[in-house]
Amino acid sequence: MTDEAPDISALSLDAIRVNTAALAGDVLRTPSLTLDSGLMADVLGGGAAVLKLECFQHTGTFKARGALSVARSLDAEQRARGVTAASAGNHAIAAAWAARQVGASAKVVIQSNANPFRVEMAKAQGAEVIMKAPGAETFAEADRLVAEEGRHFIHPFEGPLTSLGTAGVGLELMEDAPTLDAVVVSIGGGGLISGIAAAVKQMNPACQVFGVEPVGAAGMHTSLATGSPVHLDQVNTVADSLGAPMSLPLGHALCATYVDEVVLLDDDMICAGMVAFQQEAKLAVEPAAGAAIAAVMGPLRERLQGKRVGVIVCGANIDATTYTALVARGIPAFEVLTKS
Repeated sequence: MTDEAPDISALSLDAIRVNTAALAGDVLRTPSLTLDSGLMADVLGGGAAVLKLECFQHTGTFKARGALSVARSLDAEQRARGVTAASAGNHAIAAAWAARQVGASAKVVIQSNANPFRVEMAKAQGAEVIMKAPGAETFAEADRLVAEEGRHFIHPFEGPLTSLGTAGVGLELMEDAPTLDAVVVSIGGGGLISGIAAAVKQMNPACQVFGVEPVGAAGMHTSLATGSPVHLDQVNTVADSLGAPMSLPLGHALCATYVDEVVLLDDDMICAGMVAFQQEAKLAVEPAAGAAIAAVMGPLRERLQGKRVGVIVCGANIDATTYTALVARGIPAFEVLTKS
């Protein structure tokens, strides 16, 4: 028996528009702003960076869109049983928020190495939090809650409703900046880029879509190179939001269809991206967001000369102490990038 390729037709442009309109009263249409920065103009050879500011979304990240898309699909009986999620933090926060919007309870499983700031944010959204070891144990506990309590599992990055939710980011960006030449998106499990890329490419096939992953969590890069989803033996990156231990079939299929290339960054470069956002845009973001601008300044720089580039600022859920340490780490790499 052979595995059938996932059906990506659920991510048609019409479906993306319908879902985005349905969420419009509950999620924010975040700003798309051109970064007025001499440094970025130099980096892009006279081009421009257009920032899609999902860091201003409810719950502090893009995750609210996919989580609410799933939560709104639940019937009354499912809502009564509540939801669960497995997460490094941001998705748990979003799942708890989405549950509140539809009148459901949330019992979420968060990795034990998660930033305590995010754990407290999930609790503040009304979630009961269970801490488990990263990876298999976190997902196994969520599976237990599904089996024993009948809770509905809101997956952190896989599923048509999740990708339809995140596709709204791409739809809004292309409506705001229709002449973009490229869009750069950080990748964890692929939930964000799968939706954005589907929207961008169907609205403007000539616009390139580049993904960015840490070298220590290169699941989508590896899966695209090998032609099928992969599970990673280990994950090692400061960008905890990008530390998904696997890629999965629908996200892989959407990326294989709509993403032009995935580039890799080491952690010092990711931290340099945080410095760039702080100094050039006055934005304090988490490492996952820093990765996108770092890719523009580093491995994608030559190919983006003279281009108008959309940069997805995916989130900003980070505490002051961790932020300060990571920005300090990124300064040497930032100085190298700005002198190159």
